[in-house]
Amino acid sequence: MPPPTNILIGKDMPEATAFAAEQVVRALATPNRTRSVALAGGSTPRALYTSLASPPWKTRVDWQGIEWFWGDERAVPPNHPDSNYRMARETLLHPLAVDPTHVHRMAAEAVDLPAAAHDYETTIRHLVPANAQGMPAFDLILLGVGADGHTASLFPGSAGLTERARLVVAHEIPSLRSRRMTLTFPLLRAARNILFFVTGAAKADILAQIHAGDANPLRLPAAGLQTTAGRTIWVLDADAARLVQGVIRP
Repeated sequence: MPPPTNILIGKDMPEATAFAAEQVVRALATPNRTRSVALAGGSTPRALYTSLASPPWKTRVDWQGIEWFWGDERAVPPNHPDSNYRMARETLLHPLAVDPTHVHRMAAEAVDLPAAAHDYETTIRHLVPANAQGMPAFDLILLGVGADGHTASLFPGSAGLTERARLVVAHEIPSLRSRRMTLTFPLLRAARNILFFVTGAAKADILAQIHAGDANPLRLPAAGLQTTAGRTIWVLDADAARLVQGVIRP
């Protein structure tokens, strides 16, 4: 049986960010071996990445011994303001002086996006050690949750939700009328540690639905990661957690 999901709640955004940073450090502090991370995009992780690149967190991990990936990417060039890669580079990777050869961005601006997704899966299989079932197992995958319940770029109604063979897909997001590249459930569920970092009152209702116990992953994709091979931790602030049942709030 997988370990239970843990929910940590900070009284406000700064405390929740500190809780999340501590969980990142715990997941990556193992010395003397290569580790692997898939980063989240969007606006919420910005504060977390800025904290990790600052004292005291930046001195607690050998950041150079990590292979860096992304959980999803918008179909934009790497310097575009909406690029998940750009946000992480500016707030985390550049401040930590990470060796660019260990940074593996999704080439989601490619004309042939399915081919780019295939290439990304090949890179993951080459660099991320596999578990006993032969599935690449990231040491840590960082995720968020959208107001519609999506996580990574697995949106309600998107084709990638039902993918069982490919680890990375390029698909259309009907609600956004755009294309995205994303990791799929088989790869996400194999991670040793999954960290959801979600803040703000606007996410309270959707989080309550996800944690209700009977949520359908086809309607609320983030609920598809309630059962995983490793440890799943949700770090929320009090505003985001206010409607989640069965947790102790600050």
